[in-house]
Amino acid sequence: MPAASPRPPQRIDGRTARSERTRNAIVEAHVALILDGDLRPTADRIAKQAGVSLRALWSHFADMEALFAASGERILQQRDEAHEPIPTDLPLKARIDAYCHQRARLLEQVAPAAKASSLKEPFSPTLQGYRRSHTERVRTELRTLFAREIGDNETLLAALTAVSMWPTWGTLRDAMGMDPEAAREVLTCSITALLTAPRS
Repeated sequence: MPAASPRPPQRIDGRTARSERTRNAIVEAHVALILDGDLRPTADRIAKQAGVSLRALWSHFADMEALFAASGERILQQRDEAHEPIPTDLPLKARIDAYCHQRARLLEQVAPAAKASSLKEPFSPTLQGYRRSHTERVRTELRTLFAREIGDNETLLAALTAVSMWPTWGTLRDAMGMDPEAAREVLTCSITALLTAPRS
């Protein structure tokens, strides 16, 4: 029986490739503006940053909510790429130190995006969904990393999650004027106190 002939390589439609490049450029421009401190970038500024026309922007995104959705996905992807799993067999102090160092680094990384999201989140189901998704990721990490200490104590898990999230970090950094190192020390103190407190 003759061997099957190899399938010809799949051709990528040029227009599809250009469209995808344009879409990615718009998302990257939106994220870049936010990370540079522009917490309310307009469609015009995003288009200029991306090097595309306003018409091109709106042809790829029906509205700003759709753009927020794509940019939120990109930010979560960047967060996942920057995250390094912490061995769960380390002593408790080492796990706490590793977690707090990494958490502080990630919170500093997402600070501009978190501030921008807080301005629009009350009116954006998409951003509300991303907050819930991110909160659940942190809960899962805590439940895994400190499984022996948390057990089935949902109240403890909720407390650990609350002190690990952006609102707490933002209070330390902005409202209280702490630098990242001082804020990390507070985070470490809080996590340590919660995990080592006597249980009734």
